Amino acid sequence: MKRTYTLHVAGLTRELPLMRVSEDTVIASFVLLGDTEMVKATAPLLAERLPEVDVIVSAEAKGIPLAHEVSAVLHMSRYYVARKSIKAYMGTPLIQKVKSITTTEEQMLCLDEKDVEAIRGKRVALIDDVISTGQSLAALEQLVEAAGGVVVAKAAILAEGSAAERDDIIYLEELPLFS
Repeated sequence: MKRTYTLHVAGLTRELPLMRVSEDTVIASFVLLGDTEMVKATAPLLAERLPEVDVIVSAEAKGIPLAHEVSAVLHMSRYYVARKSIKAYMGTPLIQKVKSITTTEEQMLCLDEKDVEAIRGKRVALIDDVISTGQSLAALEQLVEAAGGVVVAKAAILAEGSAAERDDIIYLEELPLFS
């Protein structure tokens, strides 16, 4: 059995290792962190597909470099990150719980109260590396809406498995799930 999946996106090729995440699910592990070439190649492609947005929001951690680069392409001075834990500097954070395909435990997403103020009333694009089950994305969307932001776009480099059938997300390539 082949132990990798060959991904072609934005003119780049990556060999992704196949990793078992549950008894009946194997994923092609796409790790964007540290892949400057991939971030630089995909961010402009995603940015050009977005509707008009005021702010970019991503969840910690793998979507951060992409959110950074998309915001730079769009000439934004700032982007916002929903952290996975409450930090002392946050004051009174806004919190949303989430369980995703790549984590074994329930997690939380938190926005600093200053970020909540900055997002309120703004058109928001949610940016991530991969959209799979959509649970993390849904939690991020709920968090942004609780902050008073209006989610106008949900975008990722890859749509994994059945996420590719969704018509409410923007993505560059499909990524299959394996069993």
